[in-house]
Amino acid sequence: MSGVTEYFGCDVFDSRVMRSVLPADVFKRLNQTINEGRQLDSSIANEVASAMKNWAVSKGATHYTHWFQPLTGITAEKHDSFIHPLGDGGVMMDFSGKELIKGEPDASSFPSGGLRATFEARGYTAWDPTSFAFIKGNTLCIPTAFCAYSGEALDKKTPLLRSMEALNTQAVRVLRLFGNENVHRVSPMVGAEQEYFLIDRELYEKRKDLMFTRRTLFGAKPPKGQELDDHYFGAIKPRVKAFMDELNETLWRLGIPAKTQHNEVAPSQHELASIYESCNIATDHNQLTMELMQKTALKHGMVCLLHEKPFDGVNGSGKHNNWSLATDTGVNLLSPGKTPYENAQFLLFLTAVIKAVDDYQDLLRLSVASAGNDHRLGASEAPPAIVSIFLGDELSAILDAIEHDTGYTGFERKLIKLGVDTIPDFARDNTDRNRTSPFAFTGNKFEFRMVGSSDSIACANIMLNSAVADTLRIFADELEGCENFEAALHDLIQRTIKEHSRILFNGNGYDDAWVKEATERRGLLNLRTTADCIPYLLKEKNVSMLKRMKVFSENELRSRYEITLENYCKCVSIEASTMLDMVRRDILPAVCSAMDELSRLVIDKKAAAPGAKCRYEAGMVERLSELCDGIDSLAVSLEEKLSKISMSDVEECSAFVRDELIPAMEALRKVCDEAEVLCPGRLLPFPVYEDLLFSVK
Repeated sequence: MSGVTEYFGCDVFDSRVMRSVLPADVFKRLNQTINEGRQLDSSIANEVASAMKNWAVSKGATHYTHWFQPLTGITAEKHDSFIHPLGDGGVMMDFSGKELIKGEPDASSFPSGGLRATFEARGYTAWDPTSFAFIKGNTLCIPTAFCAYSGEALDKKTPLLRSMEALNTQAVRVLRLFGNENVHRVSPMVGAEQEYFLIDRELYEKRKDLMFTRRTLFGAKPPKGQELDDHYFGAIKPRVKAFMDELNETLWRLGIPAKTQHNEVAPSQHELASIYESCNIATDHNQLTMELMQKTALKHGMVCLLHEKPFDGVNGSGKHNNWSLATDTGVNLLSPGKTPYENAQFLLFLTAVIKAVDDYQDLLRLSVASAGNDHRLGASEAPPAIVSIFLGDELSAILDAIEHDTGYTGFERKLIKLGVDTIPDFARDNTDRNRTSPFAFTGNKFEFRMVGSSDSIACANIMLNSAVADTLRIFADELEGCENFEAALHDLIQRTIKEHSRILFNGNGYDDAWVKEATERRGLLNLRTTADCIPYLLKEKNVSMLKRMKVFSENELRSRYEITLENYCKCVSIEASTMLDMVRRDILPAVCSAMDELSRLVIDKKAAAPGAKCRYEAGMVERLSELCDGIDSLAVSLEEKLSKISMSDVEECSAFVRDELIPAMEALRKVCDEAEVLCPGRLLPFPVYEDLLFSVK
């Protein structure tokens, strides 16, 4: 195939393919399910399955799988072949509607948070027709939901679809109040910006911490990091470009609209951004993107690191979640238009988001909680753990005018003039961009910047969709019964702005003064760690809202509470165990070898020159000896704390990990990193930061 336009989506059973291989009436009914949210007509399943199989086989597929997203953070698949035995010893390729609609993986082997006991193994995967099937290798992958035998959701797709439906229902109610009868569906649209690191595979395989935890547990700061800002948007290195080119082609063949690629701020750090899609499809595509990034990197002799903070002292990796609302008539409900002050519909949806984010800031924070993201949030390059909204000067002025019933004169459009005749003048946006804000309005969408690079975007969007849906419900309930719609609308918008202005902040989110203002004066939450924020999931207001929106049952919420805290404790425990292994097997022997060499040197020099002082050598031996003792003592302390870990009470365990285990790990790392700097390079047991960060040419 010669061009992108020719092969884009060629490995996807999309509408183009379905239109060509399905009977017209079958395609129409299936399309109504996909585009209008109608219930699937199961009577067409056999015809769809047969056409899907024939298409897949024609492209070399021999197997199929129900591709789902359990609560592990990654995708899962069990491959079955299309072959069915014939009586004469041969086989035929077959695929039934029943096999398309339902699968039965073992549910007891996936995280369930108590929803499933070990002996309660049965679970189901159910076809999601709103996300197109695709071919990966020789396997037809069918996106599915995953639930227990008892019906509870064991995945991230099911609650996401529920949240989208809740948002659609309430948004359409609001649009009807404005006399809009043409819109039948409102969908959250999402574009994910995926950040990642690429390092040399050979070096990666020499670091146990990277292999077991995907981050460096030790590592002194290199002479050069990102201080010169010379990597950001710099020329892409040939080896990285070859990786990006292959990745792009693979993604495009799967219909994933990868759009923008560039070097990020830190050495060896990069970003890939996709064009907006329906929230469900964007989530599926981001999961595929992360998988294919890792597979493609290996083919090029590199490893793709998706951990939020693989290297200390340089930028971590996030995944900005760009979110907006679109109607089935093609209107972006968060687009202000040329005169946002006069756009009452836009202002109502805007204030709904503001209220939702303020009321449910705890849910948004915990939706991005993980052991990895705890290292990133609040660091110098990432938004703080405090949720706030940036609106920019123009929208802030509009809301201020509404709140105080003062006139709004509007913003003058200004031109950028560079003083070079050959460069045309161009209009300046009325609003700057605030890269320090966790939740920033960027012209016609909100950018939720707290999502971690390894996270599924499902969790963040579930909470955002649900919170906005519930707020729109409240708005619709109030406005549907009013006598004077315009007056009631004005009062509602004005009151909402007054009650929730505390969440609005246009300043520097990195400033220490903001933390004090946010927590002490405004009363915003500062939930710094996973252990701090996950208990908020079971707060009565949160449970009530999520149940009311039919996104989660109480049992499903309790399961996610258990799973998230247990995963947090396990991840940190693995890191602690890895640290101890590296200290005992690698770091202490290296320090001892350095002392031995220096001690022998001192003895030899004094034997040759009895008057020699050997101040440097003796001082180094003394300092290395002190560090060696310190490392051993801190390792023993960490070992003792690690032995006390118990999962019998996950909340209590997570608090112990936060308060005792992590500080012990940080203390051990500090002395090990000092010892690294003092040891000769040839004695160091594994590649150091300068090797890792600058290994890919």
